[in-house]
Amino acid sequence: MRQTLNVPLSRRDFGALAAGTGLAVTSFPGAMAAGFTGDGLERARPEDQGVDPAAFTALLDALANEKQEMNSLMFARGGKVIFEGWWWPYLPARKHMMHSLTKSTLACAVGIALAEKRFALSDKVVSFFPEHLPAQVSDNLKAMTVEHLLTMRCGHAAETSGSVWRPIKTSWIAEFFKIPVELPPGSKFVYTSAASYMLSAIVTKTAGQTARDYLETRMFQPLGIIDAEWDSSPDNVSPGGNGLTWRTSDIIKMCMLHAQRGIWNRKQILPADWIAAASKRQDGNARYGYQWWISPKNNYYALGKFTQIGLVFPEHDAVVALTSANDKGHHMVEIIEKIFPAAFKAAPLPRNDGAWSALKTRADGLRLLPPLAQTTSPLEQKLSNQVFDVEPNEDGVQSLGFRFANGACVFTQQDARGAHTVTSGLRDWVESVTSMTGAKLHHEYEPSSMPVVAGATWTNPNTLEMTWQFVESSFRDHVVCRFDGPTLTFDRSVNINSSSLSRPTLKAHVRS
Repeated sequence: MRQTLNVPLSRRDFGALAAGTGLAVTSFPGAMAAGFTGDGLERARPEDQGVDPAAFTALLDALANEKQEMNSLMFARGGKVIFEGWWWPYLPARKHMMHSLTKSTLACAVGIALAEKRFALSDKVVSFFPEHLPAQVSDNLKAMTVEHLLTMRCGHAAETSGSVWRPIKTSWIAEFFKIPVELPPGSKFVYTSAASYMLSAIVTKTAGQTARDYLETRMFQPLGIIDAEWDSSPDNVSPGGNGLTWRTSDIIKMCMLHAQRGIWNRKQILPADWIAAASKRQDGNARYGYQWWISPKNNYYALGKFTQIGLVFPEHDAVVALTSANDKGHHMVEIIEKIFPAAFKAAPLPRNDGAWSALKTRADGLRLLPPLAQTTSPLEQKLSNQVFDVEPNEDGVQSLGFRFANGACVFTQQDARGAHTVTSGLRDWVESVTSMTGAKLHHEYEPSSMPVVAGATWTNPNTLEMTWQFVESSFRDHVVCRFDGPTLTFDRSVNINSSSLSRPTLKAHVRS
């Protein structure tokens, strides 16, 4: 059974636990102090790489002033990490869902496959999947090439989000060919995850492996990217436009590889000419290359929904990686570019110990979840082990239950997928693993197992509010339970989503 430790820890204690005692640490707020070095990357003082530490303090100020909800931030220059910040409970060892940042990782697989001559940019998409073609193949569809997919100019008139296909249990390749190709391929940029999916399907068809497995020996292992997770579609294809979960340090490694023109430890991992093409505008009216965005200042970046970013400054051997929870990804790049690359100097700078100390103190205090207020209610004893049957509802929730013990509330929801529990601390945040149903609030993602850091507060004797931070994603659910005698009303909302931010109120009654 997984244990949870809910006491503040010293740096030494954290290191001992991280070494493998099996305890889940939930209340260690220091980010830099956590000292996670499992990513294998070298660290350096910013000044040694030509950056004044005050530039990072200015960036943190800018992000705070714009009220950007951050999870993690890493900077590297010259192949060394020079700043990192982790907003607790996000920590260096945690993985994070990448959403559309996945597209730029998929582009690496395409670049390698092209170099291995598995297919060509000019190959027609229909040539790979004759078994999935519609009865009538339009001229526009016949004309669509691999390069059209790469540049998001495949002739579609509208975007297809990954959230549309995730609930579909039949072939997504077949779904792609159902989309009308209303425009001549190459004529218009229309961002769509459908194009990236087909690129991944082509890699799988020609290499005999999913994109995830194809990259394992060719890129992940050489860069020290371990246990990256990538969803699989009904076609056994890694969804090229999304579905990748890995660490912030893995973003930085992919970007460093590009900044170093494909070389890692003196070995060419990605072709340099591929990186040059992928990071160049392929349409004069679009800010897009080959599955990478191009900024107005000619830096290029990978971008995921709810804002995961991998940003490359190609002229400065510098890269940025971040994860967060907002819908302003392109604006976040603009915020960074107001300070960088102007802050990058051509030579090492004198040590600025005052600025460095202030930056470390600032980074060590970063946190997303505030300290939890300790509350209680006379209802706890009465509610413990009670079950509330839920009135018919569109989410198929059948019952809700509560158990209070050892300073925590164990909440259970029964629905069509089974029974799901979340443990919320009443004194301090508690980490557990849950299968809680949440697709409609979480961009249609619903993993069978998710780590969650949760806390509960009685805002009055009859109202219990729970916060569930799903720490391998951007999602944070707010749950409000109002008790009125034998009746319970239950509301659940989320901090960010591609559709509604809340679900309809549930009404439930104590089981007799």
